[in-house]
Amino acid sequence: MAFGEQPAYLRVASDLREKIVDGTLPPHTRLPSQARIREEYGVSDTVALEARKVLMAEGLVEGRSGSGTYVRERPVPRRIARSGYRPESGAGPFRQEQAAEGARGTWESRSEQEGASAEIAERLGIEPGDRVMRTRYVYRDAGEPMMLSTSWEPLAVTGRTPVMLPEEGPLGGCGVVERMAAIDLVVDNVAEEVGARPGLAEELLTLGGVPGHVVMVIARTYYASGRAVETADVVVPADRYRVAYHLPVK
Repeated sequence: MAFGEQPAYLRVASDLREKIVDGTLPPHTRLPSQARIREEYGVSDTVALEARKVLMAEGLVEGRSGSGTYVRERPVPRRIARSGYRPESGAGPFRQEQAAEGARGTWESRSEQEGASAEIAERLGIEPGDRVMRTRYVYRDAGEPMMLSTSWEPLAVTGRTPVMLPEEGPLGGCGVVERMAAIDLVVDNVAEEVGARPGLAEELLTLGGVPGHVVMVIARTYYASGRAVETADVVVPADRYRVAYHLPVK
């Protein structure tokens, strides 16, 4: 194969992708069968199969049991705003962003204690196995799961205080900044790192994706005078949402 020349399966996938994007193959249309692809493009069964696999991995088509492979409806990406702390609200980031977008979101959560993994311990600046409060969230917009989040707070900081459980007690449901202020810790900065990876099976089951779909992961950590007081992983479907930042310049 000459330098820069695409393998046959990628050339076939590229042509089919173009037909999907320009509407020649509209949503819910059945993708040409493997035999049809083989005949139309003059390729082997293996090449036809690999081209279909590429389109499926890209989320452009989906298999339907006993029926075939169909073009998926392409969602119009929506914004998830990340705009820093707004002290007048007293709410956590999701509640602030929902209010800003005029949306009516709901969420459910579950908290439990566990020993910190090596990764979480490093992010929090504690020792592996130290006790943390882990809280898992599912956020919904108009009933549709839109975002997952798992947060970890060191119990050396919050244990035996009124804010030990993020969603219970007098400050249940408030943001990290307000909750930490209640125990005399001033959160003065937050770090976020955005990455992407294939979604885990349990994540995609909740979010409504299919195996191979990509999710964005926002790894967020709040600090008070250099001490990490909360770290979280926020998981968002990459094909349905865009993360938009609006940050103040000081």
